[in-house]
Amino acid sequence: MGNIFDRPLIGVVMCRNRIKGHLSQTLQEKYLDAVLHAGGLPVPLPHALAEPELLTTLLPQLDGIMLPGSPSNVQPHLYGENGDEPDADPGRDTLSMALIESALERRIPLFAICRGLQELVVATGGTLYRRLFEQPELLEHREDPELPLAQQYAPSHEVQVQPGGLISRLVPGCNRFWVNSLHGQGVRTLGPRLRVEARSTDGLVEAVSVEDHPFALAVQWHPEWKSDEYALSRLLFEGFITACRGYRAELRPPA
Repeated sequence: MGNIFDRPLIGVVMCRNRIKGHLSQTLQEKYLDAVLHAGGLPVPLPHALAEPELLTTLLPQLDGIMLPGSPSNVQPHLYGENGDEPDADPGRDTLSMALIESALERRIPLFAICRGLQELVVATGGTLYRRLFEQPELLEHREDPELPLAQQYAPSHEVQVQPGGLISRLVPGCNRFWVNSLHGQGVRTLGPRLRVEARSTDGLVEAVSVEDHPFALAVQWHPEWKSDEYALSRLLFEGFITACRGYRAELRPPA
């Protein structure tokens, strides 16, 4: 394994939950494991780090940022809609939006998954479908919560990779593949900084990247699920960690 501190440091945003009455911040092990398997060192980021002084101190220490999935949804007012989400996590919204702004400004590698994709879309001026299942032209993208986890995370629909993008470089020669699908919201519109990386067969955007950034990729599916067992997932995470190593070498070149 070598010196663990030679690994790039990846900040991973936490989610707020209530556990036995106590407000808690948690992070599922599958995200931590995926970063470790790809050669990174994950560091959970609590919501208090959104405070400007703390964020300014933190950012120079990070070599990459990951925005994981979550049961919660982005607050609608952030993309111009009224009402509330019953499972909102405003602390995560605040931290994620601040981290995205900083990652784009400082060119820090960024990998966003599921809710993370939706955060990146909103942060760059896009909008979301709040309830995909109300769109008759779209597939059912939600999982069946009654099924065992292995079945919930099994591949459920195909995506088509757009040529010339980041995913086509990370997964050369593969323009179609199957992914899992566990989301109730999705991309309605994109802001000008994002390019489409992949779509599902119903036309829904399934992956995006930031055009003027060395590595800022977001996917709607969950590649962290048993990432070491699936070639596609390994390639995505390895590409992210390679970008983080490059950023670290540029920021802190060896003596």
